[in-house]
Amino acid sequence: MAVRAAQFLALVVSALALIPSGAHLAALPNKIALPQTEYFTIQTIYNGWAILGLLWPAAIIANALLAVIVRSQQWPSWFAAFAALCFAFMLAIFFFWTLPANNATANWTEIPRHWETLRRQWEYSHAANAVLAFAAFCLTALSATTWRPANP
Repeated sequence: MAVRAAQFLALVVSALALIPSGAHLAALPNKIALPQTEYFTIQTIYNGWAILGLLWPAAIIANALLAVIVRSQQWPSWFAAFAALCFAFMLAIFFFWTLPANNATANWTEIPRHWETLRRQWEYSHAANAVLAFAAFCLTALSATTWRPANP
């Protein structure tokens, strides 16, 4: 029963973490070439989204916990561990590329001279995170579907 609960938690948290990342990726083609005024205006739709960033550490913990719980089976454990690693890489990308762009623009309320470079940095870091979130979700699903209960 603990395994199924851990699988469910890891799947739900991983799926929820995919939603904002996927939204950023879906918006990228429509935003990347916008003029500065329109781009900065549209960026305000993300006000309040910072709370969603808590899903990534939650997904790391949920998948790491799943990896430990199913450690008697190599592949389900490895899949969950790699899912946790994907979410950890997402945090690294955020702190090294996304957050500096947010800080340099005061969350897209101030216009620095190199704002277009920052826009690309921000947009493509979110795109990379969307790919990682999808991979992590797939790995979590693989962990859940390859795990087999022990024979009674």
